[in-house]
Amino acid sequence: MTAEAVVPVSPDVAFAVSQTTGPTRYRWDPFVAEQHFLDGATAPGKGVRTSTTSRHHLHMVSEYVSWAPGSHVGMRMTEGPWFFEVFAGSWRFTPTGDGGTRAVWRYVFRCRPRWAAPAVERLGVLVLGRDIRRRIAGFAAGCADPVVLAAVAAD
Repeated sequence: MTAEAVVPVSPDVAFAVSQTTGPTRYRWDPFVAEQHFLDGATAPGKGVRTSTTSRHHLHMVSEYVSWAPGSHVGMRMTEGPWFFEVFAGSWRFTPTGDGGTRAVWRYVFRCRPRWAAPAVERLGVLVLGRDIRRRIAGFAAGCADPVVLAAVAAD
């Protein structure tokens, strides 16, 4: 599944918005109800794990598998809802040439049990597809929100 948006900020700022935490994150991200770092981490980066509870009340622990500020970030689920065998995502940020950024978010997942996966995965594409479109729209709004941009600039 893929969703994309063009935002009126540089890739560095767009990336920074995508990695906000706490109240700033909750301001723009309609998917995340609660999120925090694990294992004593205080900032995102490759190998860092996070605990996330969605607004659907689903819980997942994920790990950053790639981290290139201003360019891309990738994560994979290490613990999560029983019906996901695999869940991962990547967010890429590229300049548009006019000072803006094209953000492309890709998610992949595989469900279990395998005998039910074809039907469950079709449903997952519908539900998660809607969520990713809402989420990237929230991200785009965050990239134009003076409160979010001020928080990013302060960091």
